[in-house]
Amino acid sequence: MTTTVLQFMRRFPDDATCLDHLMRLRYGESLDCPKCGKHGKFHRLTKELAYSCQWCGHHVHPMQGTIFYRSHTPLQKWFYAIYLFTTSRHGVPAKELQRQLGVSYETAWRMGHKIRELMAKTDGDDPLSGHVEADETYVGGKRPGKRGRGAAGKTVVFGVHERGGDILTRVVPNVKRKTLEAVILEKVSEGSAISTDELRSYRALKGYGYAHGTVNHGAGEYVNRDIHVNSLEGFWSRLKNSIRGTHFHVSRKHLSSGLIPTFGTHAFWRR
Repeated sequence: MTTTVLQFMRRFPDDATCLDHLMRLRYGESLDCPKCGKHGKFHRLTKELAYSCQWCGHHVHPMQGTIFYRSHTPLQKWFYAIYLFTTSRHGVPAKELQRQLGVSYETAWRMGHKIRELMAKTDGDDPLSGHVEADETYVGGKRPGKRGRGAAGKTVVFGVHERGGDILTRVVPNVKRKTLEAVILEKVSEGSAISTDELRSYRALKGYGYAHGTVNHGAGEYVNRDIHVNSLEGFWSRLKNSIRGTHFHVSRKHLSSGLIPTFGTHAFWRR
């Protein structure tokens, strides 16, 4: 169930509440002191963003090692920015962060970039398995000339999707066999079933231990029993609608951070 803005504000009314949440999230209600080794509670300091061991007074700084460390932006604004990212269906541009948080554009851009980097690191680390779809798309707006594969001035995005599970995406230089196979071998467990279209770059997948099935889009075939890439096609559609409706344009340099799915609620709020 999605947290509403009012629920968020009631839960995190100030920086002190946010810091307490971060401390519990990282260390729990009590922990073994890194200095004296005794187990116990750490008490909040009034003049420092830290907690003190009840036995020896050693300080723990919960923001150290996070995207909040050494930031002059209030912690509640960081939390609210993360809330926007985890509840938006179409991404959060820097201009929207600037308007909602009351910070400068430069600060909003930096915060958004840091949050996207963090989400990229924490999401999609485990290999995909079961029945996986693999497909590629081209991002870059409408241009005259050839469409689809071979279109000029486009950025190639490759994706793999575990049905009922995660979608992993990567900006790639081309759709050659060597390029796409490298991603599949890294991200998809051996023995998985893989559905793709008829692109020649996928033809050797059975030799790597995958159960490979194809649909021939060129011949108008989009479903062959349980073989299809419709889930990824739907994801590409949502991605492009998000870019058109929110960012208008995303450069190749920053497209990879814009590919992070932000649909649903992030684990950050679950404790």
